[in-house]
Amino acid sequence: MVTLRRFRRSDQTGVTLIEVLVTLLILSVGLLGMAALQVRLQQSEMEAYQRVQALLLLSDMANRISANRNAAEGYVTGAGSPVGVGSACGTSTASRKDIDLGEWCAALQGAAETGSDSNRLGAVLGGRGCIESLGSDEYLITVAWQGGGSIVAPPASVACAAGQYDGDGGSACADDRCRRVVTTIVRIADL
Repeated sequence: MVTLRRFRRSDQTGVTLIEVLVTLLILSVGLLGMAALQVRLQQSEMEAYQRVQALLLLSDMANRISANRNAAEGYVTGAGSPVGVGSACGTSTASRKDIDLGEWCAALQGAAETGSDSNRLGAVLGGRGCIESLGSDEYLITVAWQGGGSIVAPPASVACAAGQYDGDGGSACADDRCRRVVTTIVRIADL
Protein backbone atom coordinates (compact mmCIF):
# COMPACT_ATOMS: atom_id res chain seq x y z
CA MET A 1 0.00 0.00 0.00
CA VAL A 2 1.23 3.44 -0.93
CA THR A 3 1.09 6.14 1.62
CA LEU A 4 0.91 9.77 0.68
CA ARG A 5 2.86 12.20 2.69
CA ARG A 6 1.63 15.67 3.07
CA PHE A 7 4.11 18.51 2.94
CA ARG A 8 3.89 21.06 5.56
CA ARG A 9 4.86 24.67 5.03
CA SER A 10 7.83 24.30 7.34
CA ASP A 11 9.34 21.58 5.08
CA GLN A 12 10.08 24.20 2.35
CA THR A 13 11.74 26.82 4.48
CA GLY A 14 14.64 28.53 2.68
CA VAL A 15 13.90 27.12 -0.81
CA THR A 16 12.61 30.48 -2.07
CA LEU A 17 15.71 32.28 -0.75
CA ILE A 18 18.02 29.86 -2.59
CA GLU A 19 16.04 30.38 -5.81
CA VAL A 20 16.36 34.13 -5.45
CA LEU A 21 20.12 33.90 -4.84
CA VAL A 22 20.62 31.66 -7.89
CA THR A 23 18.55 34.09 -9.98
CA LEU A 24 20.65 37.03 -8.77
CA LEU A 25 23.85 35.16 -9.60
CA ILE A 26 22.68 34.40 -13.15
CA LEU A 27 21.49 37.97 -13.62
CA SER A 28 24.79 39.44 -12.37
CA VAL A 29 26.81 37.23 -14.74
CA GLY A 30 24.61 38.40 -17.61
CA LEU A 31 25.04 42.06 -16.65
CA LEU A 32 28.81 41.65 -16.44
CA GLY A 33 28.75 40.15 -19.93
CA MET A 34 26.73 43.10 -21.20
CA ALA A 35 29.21 45.55 -19.62
CA ALA A 36 32.13 43.75 -21.28
CA LEU A 37 30.29 43.88 -24.60
CA GLN A 38 29.73 47.62 -24.19
CA VAL A 39 33.45 48.20 -23.54
CA ARG A 40 34.34 46.16 -26.63
CA LEU A 41 31.84 48.13 -28.73
CA GLN A 42 33.39 51.42 -27.60
CA GLN A 43 36.85 50.17 -28.52
CA SER A 44 35.62 49.12 -31.95
CA GLU A 45 33.95 52.48 -32.43
CA MET A 46 37.20 54.28 -31.60
CA GLU A 47 39.14 52.07 -34.04
CA ALA A 48 36.62 52.86 -36.79
CA TYR A 49 36.82 56.59 -36.04
CA GLN A 50 40.61 56.49 -36.17
CA ARG A 51 40.52 54.68 -39.52
CA VAL A 52 38.12 57.24 -41.01
CA GLN A 53 40.35 60.10 -39.85
CA ALA A 54 43.41 58.38 -41.34
CA LEU A 55 41.62 57.89 -44.65
CA LEU A 56 40.71 61.58 -44.73
CA LEU A 57 44.35 62.54 -44.12
CA LEU A 58 45.49 60.08 -46.77
CA SER A 59 43.04 61.43 -49.33
CA ASP A 60 44.06 65.00 -48.48
CA MET A 61 47.71 64.39 -49.34
CA ALA A 62 46.86 62.37 -52.45
CA ASN A 63 44.79 65.29 -53.72
CA ARG A 64 47.56 67.78 -52.90
CA ILE A 65 50.13 65.77 -54.86
CA SER A 66 47.75 65.34 -57.80
CA ALA A 67 47.05 69.06 -57.86
CA ASN A 68 50.77 69.92 -57.81
CA ARG A 69 51.92 67.15 -60.17
CA ASN A 70 54.93 69.06 -61.54
CA ALA A 71 56.53 69.09 -58.06
CA ALA A 72 55.38 65.60 -57.02
CA GLU A 73 58.94 64.31 -56.55
CA GLY A 74 59.55 67.03 -53.93
CA TYR A 75 56.83 65.61 -51.65
CA VAL A 76 58.78 62.41 -50.99
CA THR A 77 59.65 61.99 -47.30
CA GLY A 78 60.71 58.34 -47.34
CA ALA A 79 59.55 55.62 -44.96
CA GLY A 80 62.31 56.28 -42.45
CA SER A 81 61.45 59.93 -41.78
CA PRO A 82 57.68 60.32 -41.43
CA VAL A 83 56.03 63.67 -40.79
CA GLY A 84 53.52 64.17 -37.99
CA VAL A 85 53.87 63.25 -34.33
CA GLY A 86 57.46 63.50 -33.17
CA SER A 87 58.61 65.73 -36.02
CA ALA A 88 58.78 69.48 -36.45
CA CYS A 89 56.33 70.70 -39.05
CA GLY A 90 57.71 73.00 -41.69
CA THR A 91 56.41 76.56 -41.74
CA SER A 92 57.96 77.65 -45.03
CA THR A 93 55.66 79.26 -47.56
CA ALA A 94 58.28 79.32 -50.33
CA SER A 95 56.40 76.82 -52.49
CA ARG A 96 53.09 75.01 -52.68
CA LYS A 97 54.90 71.77 -51.74
CA ASP A 98 56.28 73.33 -48.53
CA ILE A 99 52.85 74.63 -47.56
CA ASP A 100 51.20 71.26 -48.31
CA LEU A 101 53.73 69.24 -46.29
CA GLY A 102 53.55 71.69 -43.37
CA GLU A 103 49.75 71.60 -43.28
CA TRP A 104 49.66 67.80 -43.62
CA CYS A 105 52.19 67.43 -40.80
CA ALA A 106 50.10 69.71 -38.56
CA ALA A 107 46.94 67.79 -39.44
CA LEU A 108 48.64 64.49 -38.54
CA GLN A 109 49.56 66.02 -35.19
CA GLY A 110 45.93 66.99 -34.58
CA ALA A 111 46.03 70.71 -35.28
CA ALA A 112 42.41 70.75 -36.45
CA GLU A 113 41.14 70.62 -32.87
CA THR A 114 42.71 71.89 -29.67
CA GLY A 115 41.67 71.80 -26.05
CA SER A 116 41.42 74.69 -23.61
CA ASP A 117 45.13 74.40 -22.81
CA SER A 118 45.98 74.45 -26.56
CA ASN A 119 46.95 70.76 -26.63
CA ARG A 120 46.19 69.17 -29.98
CA LEU A 121 43.32 66.72 -29.82
CA GLY A 122 42.18 66.03 -33.38
CA ALA A 123 43.17 63.46 -35.98
CA VAL A 124 44.57 60.05 -35.14
CA LEU A 125 46.56 58.89 -32.11
CA GLY A 126 50.27 59.22 -32.84
CA GLY A 127 49.62 60.03 -36.51
CA ARG A 128 52.58 59.84 -38.87
CA GLY A 129 52.65 60.06 -42.65
CA CYS A 130 55.13 58.97 -45.32
CA ILE A 131 55.39 59.56 -49.03
CA GLU A 132 57.61 57.16 -50.97
CA SER A 133 58.56 57.18 -54.63
CA LEU A 134 57.84 53.90 -56.41
CA GLY A 135 59.38 55.11 -59.67
CA SER A 136 57.61 55.73 -62.98
CA ASP A 137 55.74 58.71 -61.48
CA GLU A 138 54.07 56.57 -58.80
CA TYR A 139 54.00 57.53 -55.13
CA LEU A 140 52.96 55.46 -52.13
CA ILE A 141 51.29 57.56 -49.45
CA THR A 142 50.91 56.00 -46.00
CA VAL A 143 49.28 57.18 -42.79
CA ALA A 144 50.22 55.24 -39.63
CA TRP A 145 48.75 55.57 -36.14
CA GLN A 146 48.53 53.91 -32.71
CA GLY A 147 45.80 51.30 -32.55
CA GLY A 148 43.73 50.53 -29.48
CA GLY A 149 44.87 46.96 -29.10
CA SER A 150 47.08 44.22 -30.42
CA ILE A 151 46.27 42.69 -33.83
CA VAL A 152 48.31 41.35 -36.74
CA ALA A 153 51.15 43.67 -37.75
CA PRO A 154 50.96 45.42 -41.13
CA PRO A 155 52.92 43.82 -43.98
CA ALA A 156 56.68 44.40 -44.01
CA SER A 157 56.32 46.19 -47.36
CA VAL A 158 54.60 49.07 -45.54
CA ALA A 159 57.55 50.48 -43.63
CA CYS A 160 56.18 53.89 -42.63
CA ALA A 161 56.69 54.42 -38.88
CA ALA A 162 57.66 50.77 -38.38
CA GLY A 163 58.74 50.03 -34.82
CA GLN A 164 57.45 53.34 -33.44
CA TYR A 165 54.34 51.91 -31.77
CA ASP A 166 55.87 48.86 -30.03
CA GLY A 167 55.52 50.01 -26.43
CA ASP A 168 57.65 48.66 -23.59
CA GLY A 169 59.46 45.35 -23.82
CA GLY A 170 57.11 42.41 -23.52
CA SER A 171 53.98 44.49 -24.13
CA ALA A 172 51.09 43.32 -26.29
CA CYS A 173 52.13 45.93 -28.88
CA ALA A 174 55.51 44.34 -29.63
CA ASP A 175 56.45 43.66 -33.25
CA ASP A 176 54.19 46.46 -34.61
CA ARG A 177 50.96 44.73 -33.56
CA CYS A 178 49.47 48.07 -32.44
CA ARG A 179 50.52 49.97 -35.57
CA ARG A 180 47.67 50.66 -37.96
CA VAL A 181 48.27 51.85 -41.52
CA VAL A 182 46.33 52.89 -44.59
CA THR A 183 47.99 53.40 -47.96
CA THR A 184 47.22 54.62 -51.43
CA ILE A 185 49.17 54.98 -54.65
CA VAL A 186 49.11 58.22 -56.63
CA ARG A 187 50.01 57.92 -60.31
CA ILE A 188 51.02 61.10 -62.10
CA ALA A 189 49.98 60.96 -65.73
CA ASP A 190 52.03 62.42 -68.55
CA LEU A 191 49.89 65.10 -70.15
